[in-house]
Amino acid sequence: MATVEVRDLSKRFGKVEAVKHLSFDVDAGRVTGFLGPNGAGKSTTLRALLGLIHPTSGTATFGGKRYEQLEHPSASVGAVLEDASFHPGRSARNHLRVLATTGQHPPDRVDAVLHDVGLTEAADRRVKGYSMGMKQRLGIAAALLGDPEVLLLDEPTNGLDPPGIAWMRGMVREQAARGRAVLISSHLLAEVAQSVDDVIVIANGELRAQGTLERVLGGDDGPATEVTAEDPDALAAALADAGATVQRDGDILLVIGMTPGQVGAIAGRAQLTVLGLAPRARSLEQAFMALTADRRT
Repeated sequence: MATVEVRDLSKRFGKVEAVKHLSFDVDAGRVTGFLGPNGAGKSTTLRALLGLIHPTSGTATFGGKRYEQLEHPSASVGAVLEDASFHPGRSARNHLRVLATTGQHPPDRVDAVLHDVGLTEAADRRVKGYSMGMKQRLGIAAALLGDPEVLLLDEPTNGLDPPGIAWMRGMVREQAARGRAVLISSHLLAEVAQSVDDVIVIANGELRAQGTLERVLGGDDGPATEVTAEDPDALAAALADAGATVQRDGDILLVIGMTPGQVGAIAGRAQLTVLGLAPRARSLEQAFMALTADRRT
């Protein structure tokens, strides 16, 4: 099983269209960031992949098979969802023993994953006494129990302290190095950007960009141009028609993805007068905000 495949996926809840014709792949051997603001449709997409909700249309599969069609689902796909819960009276060890039994995983995997997530010393404590970060580690241990080929992690750094976040980065890189496909869903770009190879950016349920981190978000050296014009509305429209992402601060336009020469050429073809034109560096955060901006306004 090489990839996660989402094809023309849509999901509607009443009048709300949470996901709209979404398509992307997640490749084996790479860590992919699934990025977007809260409410973008990320969790809905993950739930569709795991068979927890049924798509209105389209497909979400693993190697061409729906989750429920996999021969041994928990040995193929490990998942951590944001609202994961545990029986408060059970110890972490007993929680994992139950999952190992129901998932038909070797009993020795319990101690192995407890060690991997750093919970060996706390394994026999009741989960109700765990911190949020410890519960997050336990959720990750459960996802790793079947030594799966695909990991789906929804907001995996929630509750983790800085050493825990550093551990998380190392863990996902190690999984990718072993040929696993890792999908990390998050609205926190800064935490994800340090560990991913590829990114999928969505907003309002729609795909905004996908590809390598450098190509999609550009980094600090990505082309961006600050421009002023006699008619900023007309220039913004012309630039958008040419495929640029435009941010506006009064009469100043920040054009993402284009050099000053490219912006000037578009203005010239549209016969629009430019008053000022200069290159401007942008950060990953600026690029991310531009991609996820609400296009309905």
